[in-house]
Amino acid sequence: MAADDVFRRALAAMQQGNAAAEQLFKRVLQIQPRHIAALNLLSVLLVQLGRFEEAEIYSRRALAEDATSDATFSNYGLVLKALKRPAEALQQFSRALQIDASLAQTWNNRGTAFSDLKRYSEAIGDFDRALAIKPDFSEAFYNKGNALASLQSFQQALAAYNEALRLNPDLAQAWLGCGNVALALHNSEDALVAYERALARKPDLAEAWLGRGTAFAKLKRYQEAIAAYGKAMTMKPALNYVASHRLYTKLAACDWTNLEAEIEDFLTTMRKGRLLSDPFNMLAIPSTAADQLGCAKGHMAEQPTFAPLWRGEIAAHDRIRIAYLSADFNEHPVGHLIVGLFEHHDKLRFEITGISLSADPASAIRRRISAAAENFMDVGDQSDQCIAEQIRQLEIDILVDLHGFTAGNRNGVLARRVAPIQVNFLGYAGTLGSGSVDYIVADPTVIPHEHFRFYSESVVWLPESFMPNDVAKPIAARTPSRSELSLPERGFVFCCFNQAYKINPTMFDIWMRLLAKIPDSVLWLREDDAVVLRNLRLEAERRGVAGHRLVFAGRTALLADHLARHRQADLFLDTSPYNAHASACDALWAGVPLLTQIGETFAGRVAASLLRAIDLPELITSTPQAYEHLATELATSPERSAALREKLARNRLTAPLFDTRLFARRIEAAYSVMYQRYRAGLGPEHIDLVG
Repeated sequence: MAADDVFRRALAAMQQGNAAAEQLFKRVLQIQPRHIAALNLLSVLLVQLGRFEEAEIYSRRALAEDATSDATFSNYGLVLKALKRPAEALQQFSRALQIDASLAQTWNNRGTAFSDLKRYSEAIGDFDRALAIKPDFSEAFYNKGNALASLQSFQQALAAYNEALRLNPDLAQAWLGCGNVALALHNSEDALVAYERALARKPDLAEAWLGRGTAFAKLKRYQEAIAAYGKAMTMKPALNYVASHRLYTKLAACDWTNLEAEIEDFLTTMRKGRLLSDPFNMLAIPSTAADQLGCAKGHMAEQPTFAPLWRGEIAAHDRIRIAYLSADFNEHPVGHLIVGLFEHHDKLRFEITGISLSADPASAIRRRISAAAENFMDVGDQSDQCIAEQIRQLEIDILVDLHGFTAGNRNGVLARRVAPIQVNFLGYAGTLGSGSVDYIVADPTVIPHEHFRFYSESVVWLPESFMPNDVAKPIAARTPSRSELSLPERGFVFCCFNQAYKINPTMFDIWMRLLAKIPDSVLWLREDDAVVLRNLRLEAERRGVAGHRLVFAGRTALLADHLARHRQADLFLDTSPYNAHASACDALWAGVPLLTQIGETFAGRVAASLLRAIDLPELITSTPQAYEHLATELATSPERSAALREKLARNRLTAPLFDTRLFARRIEAAYSVMYQRYRAGLGPEHIDLVG
């Protein structure tokens, strides 16, 4: 049979999805080894079968036979994309366009290569060229939406996805994109609808199950979230982020089923570089500082890069211009911690700007911060690029990011290098793994010298503690009675007002042994979702402790009232590996001694830093056994417990921890050293203000 006859049979088989297509194409090549169309289509077929290395062999053969065919270059580009070699794919698509620039598919393909390289603006240009040629090209609209979403141009991305769906309502990936944008815009219910529509069209779309899990988690529908994440992992075990999101959600729900084995498996896989984790999710599992650095670097490597807006200019200003970037200038722990620093900054030496990423005009904290800042900007509804350009126009000398990897962050602003000095401070207890952030504010406890190598930033050591506090934080005068708080009239009250995801089986085992040993004692916890309360009470009963001995404190409208009820607690039990941070400050400010076990990472060393800054180092332990032993001693020795409370009462207004003015002078000294180095043309280096 002639080669062309066999080729027609092979092409028909390929179009029908017939497995015989591969052997038929190979038979064509046995008859006519230089058959260009067979070489090209066999390479395409092998890509569809996931045999990318074999596909490249046939693409190379086709190119060797004919370097004048745009289809040959384009097919080779598709093979290289599948092999995750986007830079080479880009070259092949560009050569195809040099031969024939009239094909919308080639422009679309090159756009996807640009997207793979995180060159999103160029990608959007190619998608627009494709659409100019073929206005009904739904796939190009979908790809454009992805590129716009990567640039956090969410409304434009949504418009592109909607246009793709107008043209092709069954395009599951476009529904996925709509869901991802809805999540980014904090519309979890809308996200669920979009993910459901994606899955109705493509039930095995693992990315939609991942998004569905995240939407459920944000709505605190934890069991549904865990199940959705499990589906995603079953369908695509190597899907980035899903394992860490599932673990975090299990911790948030206090669902500890098979938790230890799952954490071990996750860390083993991550350490081999086989998946990515959300860096924030790492803080609550027993990871190392090295793990967290690797995680942050891996995550940042997936983010787009941008040309710097600051290009080395050295500006001369009468005062050092400092801008703080945050979505938490409101009734949020960061807002409560930072407000006093704003009010105590030396305005003769520093010009302070607050850049708010969220609106909350009714908040008292917001009003105090905006009043204390010389400039205050609401930019939450603007793109990263717009925010970055405004910061650059202000000629900010030092941009202080108060987010890190916490919710609402705009790391894309820092990635554009908008200021000569960029600082990681307060909001995130770890490294950002980014070359665009120069310094991390810390102290010798949270980042000991031997851990410097685990931080991409230069470490700034402040004396005592890195954490600011507000000496003007009010505590309500009236103390609610025990009965009002559902606490027993008698008995020792252990408390922990940390969020539920910080509680784990190891700490809970200790706490339950304490309740078992100390008659009439109770554990007073922060109220959460009903699932969390049920799970914790069940876990208590599994350990032989009646569930009613766990008492849950409901949310108060004012922080002052929450602080006042602390007076009914006897001892704050800290969590590990993720300590109390702002909640530890609240306890100490309210006069409640806090017991901690110092951990391996920044997040697990904060409470020790606070205790040293208030001169209560005797409450820092280094092992679970020592932690449990000291808690038992304090609960069974009224004299020792009372002495600690008296010492705390003396220290809270004399020790450095709550001396807001002193903290302001110390961090300003650090800013001054950073600025002097910049003015001298020197790069960042570690700064030691401890001496």
